[in-house]
Amino acid sequence: MCSSPSCAWRARLARGLAAIAVFVSFPAAALELPRERAVAGGLALVELGPALVAPQVGLDGVPVLVVGRPGGWTAVVGIPLEAEPGGLDLDVRVEGEPPRRLAVAVGPVRYAEQRLKVAPGKVDLSPADLARHERERLRSAEIVATWSAREPASLRMLPPVPGRRSGSFGLRRVFNDQPRKPHSGMDIAAPTGTPVVAAAAGRVIDTGDYFFNGNTVWIDHGRGLLTLYCHLSSIAVKPGDTVNAGARIGAVGATGRVTGPHLHWSVMLNRTMVDPALFLADGG
Repeated sequence: MCSSPSCAWRARLARGLAAIAVFVSFPAAALELPRERAVAGGLALVELGPALVAPQVGLDGVPVLVVGRPGGWTAVVGIPLEAEPGGLDLDVRVEGEPPRRLAVAVGPVRYAEQRLKVAPGKVDLSPADLARHERERLRSAEIVATWSAREPASLRMLPPVPGRRSGSFGLRRVFNDQPRKPHSGMDIAAPTGTPVVAAAAGRVIDTGDYFFNGNTVWIDHGRGLLTLYCHLSSIAVKPGDTVNAGARIGAVGATGRVTGPHLHWSVMLNRTMVDPALFLADGG
């Protein structure tokens, strides 16, 4: 065994070259990333650099999706619809390094607004309906907090149903001068009974009949990436089912608080709804 300084130096060099080989032998990311739009309701792609183990990233205490390989990791950050222009701070932890913070710039955006005059009964809930909605809101909060360790099979999604986009993401409706929350998904108009498919592979984590959303399906795609399908006329899956991208999960309907048949489709990252169009291969 060689114990001279030159031998020790060669050994250190060999270890260093082996580590470099580990980094360069993997692609920067194994998945095709969604389209970036760093505004409220959009998403930011934040490069984290190389690391042997995936960094842990959080936004306001909520885990953030991280994808990639040791040669380079990327945080896919959902930006809340209520975020103001400016910046968000990510908490980043890399094994063997001190914690750090990364700033994410959030640009300005202006979504459409629609003012409507409707009968008061269409806006104000009865005590019974309000109590039901509150129960369902608590249940939804538990579903939204779902976090599974598996990596999503894809970050590019299929349109869940063919049809005309009848309601845009971020639209703010004002009923009888009372503002409502911005629209948190994409509405796709289609006839009742039109098949609805899973936008990506995943596991069904909830189905049910909700006051506002009607017949509903939630799918977990991994690491805080969820999709939501609402107003279905029928549901073809149950909690615990594993589905492939394009698998039928139900049919278009007009259940819940709606005026006509359509699919409401939402995409969620780190517990915040983001624009589904950013995940579509055709750019939405």
